[in-house]
Parts: sequence; structure tokens; C-alpha cells
Amino acid sequence: MKANLISLLSIAKKEIIRIFRIWVQTLVPPVITMTLYFIIFGSFIGSQLLDIGGYDYMAFIAPGLIMMSIITNSYTNTVSSFFSAKFQRNVEELLVSPTPNWVIVLGYVVGGMSRGLSVGLLVALVSLAFVRLPLYSLTYAVLFAVLTSFVFALAGMVNGIFAKKFDDISIIPTFVITPLTYLGGVFYSLALLPDFWQIVSKANPIIYMIGGFRYGFLGITDISVWLGVVMLLMFSVLLFIVNLFLLDKGYGIRT
Repeated sequence: MKANLISLLSIAKKEIIRIFRIWVQTLVPPVITMTLYFIIFGSFIGSQLLDIGGYDYMAFIAPGLIMMSIITNSYTNTVSSFFSAKFQRNVEELLVSPTPNWVIVLGYVVGGMSRGLSVGLLVALVSLAFVRLPLYSLTYAVLFAVLTSFVFALAGMVNGIFAKKFDDISIIPTFVITPLTYLGGVFYSLALLPDFWQIVSKANPIIYMIGGFRYGFLGITDISVWLGVVMLLMFSVLLFIVNLFLLDKGYGIRT
């Protein structure tokens, strides 16, 4: 068990050091992007809109923008890091070592979570320059941030395992995650939609992640918070099992 812990810490440490060594590429760009969102959608457009749930528009979108940065960066870090290791063929050294596959998965996932949560924290600090953001429940805010980061880091590793060329690591973020995030209640409340589209929107899992995270800050939500927690736990278990299965089979790695 001690050997597994050392292996886990070594993989995670390598990932975290890589993130902060090139912080200009990994941390700064997403923070600048989210700052532009705050300026455009919050200051310029938001000032012309009515309050939502008793909060001004800037306060309403702030948790959504923070969660958007967590989702994107947790996923991106894991998929790019694992595919790079696969492309350079140094991941094979891990697979032939006594290191269990669950340790390899958790090591890369911890790296992805480190980047996602670090960017999320930086975006939260930036948001304070634009809005006085309340904190209704620290427990829910942290719970949804950590679980969401964990889920998307796992999803990023699945993408990294399946990817065969560098173009493959951008397909899912571009055509799946980004649309689902924009339609996940970042910029609007489900209560503003017609009944039919409210039902359709609830099929989007990101709605529950952003809604639960927003509840942690503002105490308002369009969805069941506990349903969001259960959904995240189910996704976590499922994606972890999928990653273990793919590594056991050597899919996309062994030729």
C-alpha cells in the first residue's frame, strides 16, 4: 500500500509541477477569458437586465463562470497530459511497472483537478473585482466544485485514451462540452424558459453541476441539489470503471 501511495504522489506531483511550471499557458489564459466574460456579459449586458432570484445579473452568472472554468480546465489538462504521455510513449513505462491502473488513473486525475480547481479559485478572486459574491453554503460550493472537477478529469482521461492524434483531443471539448456548458444555465435561469425547454434542459447534466454550485453561493437553484450530488457520484464511479477497463485492455496504447 505504501508503494502505491508513493506512485500516486509521484504521478500527481509530476502533473502539478508541469501545470505550475508553464503557468502562463495553463492558468493565465482561462482567467483572462473569464475576465472578458465578466466585463462583457456582466458589466455591459448585465447592467441592462433585471435581477434573477433576488440577485443582480453579475452575481447570478459569477458561480456559472467559475464552474465553467473548472469544467474546461479539469478536462483539458487530463486529456492533453495523458495523450502527450501516450504520444511520447513514456506511459508504457507506467503500464509495465508494478503500478496498479487505479493509481495511474488517480494520479492523472489529481493533476487535472489541480488545474481545474486552481483556475476556478483564480476566477473566483477575479469575480470579486466585479461583484460582491455571497457564500450561502461553503460545503455545497466545495462539494460540487470537487466532484465536478473529478468527473471531468476522468472524462478527459477517457478522451486521452481513445485519441489517436492531437486533433482528437479537441473534438469533445469543442462539439460536446462547450455547447452543453453554454446551455447549462451559466447565463440564464431555467425559470425563464418555456415549460418544454425546461424539461429538455434538465437532460443536460451540466445544469445540475452549475445549479448545485450556484446554490452554494447564492442559495438559489433551478434543480434538486441532492439529485445533482447523486448524479455526480454515479458519473464518478462509472467513468473511473471505464478508465480502468480501457487501461486493463490496453486500448489505444498497446499495438
